[in-house]
Amino acid sequence: MSEFVIHPLLDTGTISVNDVLCQGHCRHRSAEECARTTHIVFPYRGLYLRHVGSDQSVADANHVLFFNAGEGYQVSHPVDGGDSCLSLAIAPELLRELVPVELLNRPEEPTLRVQSLRIDPRAQALVALLRHSLSHGSIESMEAEGLALTLICRSLGPRTAHATGATQSRRRLVDRVKVLLANDLGRQWKLADIAAEIGGSPVYLTQAFQQVEGIPLHRYHLRLRLARALDRLAHCEDMSTLAMDLGFSSHSHFAAAFKQAYGRTPTQFRAEALSKSA
Repeated sequence: MSEFVIHPLLDTGTISVNDVLCQGHCRHRSAEECARTTHIVFPYRGLYLRHVGSDQSVADANHVLFFNAGEGYQVSHPVDGGDSCLSLAIAPELLRELVPVELLNRPEEPTLRVQSLRIDPRAQALVALLRHSLSHGSIESMEAEGLALTLICRSLGPRTAHATGATQSRRRLVDRVKVLLANDLGRQWKLADIAAEIGGSPVYLTQAFQQVEGIPLHRYHLRLRLARALDRLAHCEDMSTLAMDLGFSSHSHFAAAFKQAYGRTPTQFRAEALSKSA
């Protein structure tokens, strides 16, 4: 069986959208790969590590990753279960127009100087809405193009993107925390439990995580759980079971957290995603 399964969802000549599923069999660094065109990639299930030289980025549902044309990279999968990503590629002239100049390697070339950026819940919701509506044929091409452009703008905008100035040692420590959380997403973690697994004190871990990610550790974990709900909603009608699977104390707790993050209840979001153009 192939390591990758690619489901084309949209290709208008200007924008292409693919749903990419990886089996995640490669625990250690893969052979070096290289993208032919620049892709903007939104992980929505699972976790993997992307390596560019000595730099490393965690790919999870709280981040967008940039696979630059002609740039070599490797991936590894420290967590079982593989991963899934929504991969967007747009015409170079549009990419140059969309990407803030401070994020470009060179103004005349549509490649980015960062591996990844953190995204907010609004961008996560757009990822799920675009994927579910295209998968179920409930959105027309022009509307999907507009939604994809909105997603890219949102992900690169100053209100949502967060680039850290933390040291490499702190970033690697926080990466280990992210891997730990992804290994048991529904667990109700305590700071002492994480500190015992990772090493260091709860205070130091809390401070390091805040510096690297710009949000508290508990909120980061909550957003991962809610992003997993976004992934599963289109195929799930039992919201109580979904809530329990993701570590929420009750359906009402889950629904309240979901609505606070995304502006509508899980049931409302599911209905919107499956009947986008209705």
